[in-house]
Amino acid sequence: MFCAALLVAAPTASAQTGGIPGGTGGTPTQPTAQPSSAPGSWTTYKAATWYGPGFWGHSTACGTTLTPTTLGVAHRKLPCGTQVTFSYNGASVTATVIDRGPFHKGYAWDLTKKVAKRLGFLAVGAGPLEATVTPPATTTPAS
Repeated sequence: MFCAALLVAAPTASAQTGGIPGGTGGTPTQPTAQPSSAPGSWTTYKAATWYGPGFWGHSTACGTTLTPTTLGVAHRKLPCGTQVTFSYNGASVTATVIDRGPFHKGYAWDLTKKVAKRLGFLAVGAGPLEATVTPPATTTPAS
């Protein structure tokens, strides 16, 4: 009988605490250190993984179908539709929150394959990314 195991590198200590090396942690309501140039946005450094083929074709928590070409991410708490710009090794891509997760301790983001590929993150598989979060604009009812 043959048994295979998938090993994923653990995030760095700074990613587990949500902070930059030597910095302090943060949460979406208490941003890590740096405000972004866009009003209401913030930048954070946290660990990410990317969705494998076993998830493709399934419906997400926000009602879309997950495909390898979707520019989307999962986050546990950010509202559906939130725009997030990820940076990694000089590459940058903007994606939309379309799902809930990841549910592995120490990770804040699940990226779709297209997002991971554009960042050059596919081969890495897991680790810290810079993310600038821009919450959806709120609308006021017409009077």
